[in-house]
Amino acid sequence: MDEDFPRDLSRGPLTSPDELARDLGRVTVLDVRYLMSGPPGREQHEAGHVPGAAYVDLDEDLADPPGAGGRHPLPDPARFEAAMRRAGVRGDRPVVVYDDWQGRAAARAWWLLRHHGHRDVRVLDGGWTAWREDGHPAEAGPVDVEPGDFTVSDRSLAAAVGPQEVPLVEVLIDARAPERFRGDTEPVDPVAGHIPGAVNVPTTANLDERGRFLPPERLREVYSRVGADTASSVAAYCGSGVTAAHDLLAMEVAGISAALYPGSWSGWIADPARPVATG
Repeated sequence: MDEDFPRDLSRGPLTSPDELARDLGRVTVLDVRYLMSGPPGREQHEAGHVPGAAYVDLDEDLADPPGAGGRHPLPDPARFEAAMRRAGVRGDRPVVVYDDWQGRAAARAWWLLRHHGHRDVRVLDGGWTAWREDGHPAEAGPVDVEPGDFTVSDRSLAAAVGPQEVPLVEVLIDARAPERFRGDTEPVDPVAGHIPGAVNVPTTANLDERGRFLPPERLREVYSRVGADTASSVAAYCGSGVTAAHDLLAMEVAGISAALYPGSWSGWIADPARPVATG
């Protein structure tokens, strides 16, 4: 890494539109636009994107096919490495990731890159919407990037837990909407409810009225309400392991270390012997 590269360390894993505009050409930018049941992200990318940003497909590049590990299992490391190289990711160059889902898909890419050892990854706070609202330029069409040299490392900077470890976690956070956490409704998975003992911090609690992350002190307040600030072990899950990374990103901003349960609710209920709670 370039030790002279300018960084606002107070923002932790986030970067602002103005900072990204200043740093274009010195960072690798990844567009991870994705909406469940929404328009294809690649079409949105080709219609307009941050100049030089390579498109990364969440379903194809950031997850393996659905199965016993849930709806978005972690991608095979070799597949992930190949996808990141196609997108131009280098081990010695900072990466900035964005989406148009208030950081929920971008956080998955952020977590995966850190999980596989990349030391300098940021999420664009507010994503594509903030980039345009703040008056920054866009370009259209496909992007040709020079292949990167990113290599998956076993020196992980982001922890994961499996279903056997989940009951041992001191504070287990469910990032889904409150009505899904309670089991009042379940529009995606075949079983409603949550993992027994979990507490609910929906991803919306991480954001201000503009869809940007709350400052660190406010996020510490959010997570202190569920005891995550003093717990010896914290983990987060959601429906399929994607939006839980948003809570992990928020906790990272707040200075709280936490792990991801990648299988999340869809992986948990794949085994009917595992307990389910509601309410």
